[in-house]
Amino acid sequence: MSYVIRDAVPADLPAIRDIYNDAVLNTLAIWNEQTVDLDNRQQWFNARQAQGYPVLVIVDDANIALGYASFGDWRPFEGFRHTVEHSVYVHPEQRGKRLGPQLLTELIKRARACDKHVMVAAIESANAASIHVHKQLGFVTSGRMPQVGIKFGRWLDLTFMQLMLNPGALPPKECAE
Repeated sequence: MSYVIRDAVPADLPAIRDIYNDAVLNTLAIWNEQTVDLDNRQQWFNARQAQGYPVLVIVDDANIALGYASFGDWRPFEGFRHTVEHSVYVHPEQRGKRLGPQLLTELIKRARACDKHVMVAAIESANAASIHVHKQLGFVTSGRMPQVGIKFGRWLDLTFMQLMLNPGALPPKECAE
């Protein structure tokens, strides 16, 4: 089977919603406890597009979205405008097929094309597979926060990882003091 990564279109939103809701209901990847409807994903998609940020899908030969990835502002303050946080989610039946790393690799290229400087990952600390993939792609652990979340009746630790997208780059002139 061959896979293609492309920009998402509104027709992909039901699959994106289903992948997201599975992660909410069955994993520690998303620390929300409520599923979302199609209107929620449409608003999320519209917001990403308005910001000029990508929403990518990886599709099979039948053009069915098997996973998706995006990034958004890391924090809502001007001083963080060159830093983004990303999300990558894969359909449960497709996990383990290296679709996530393919999506993340393309997302890194897109962040560089947007002149972003740092990409942040916030990963549940026991998710060894995700941490391993991020390390393989050059992310380094920059912090660990014990018991900052809760889901499924237990405290969760959060590991922060980051990738310098443009190592050695000087701050843009509008940022220089």
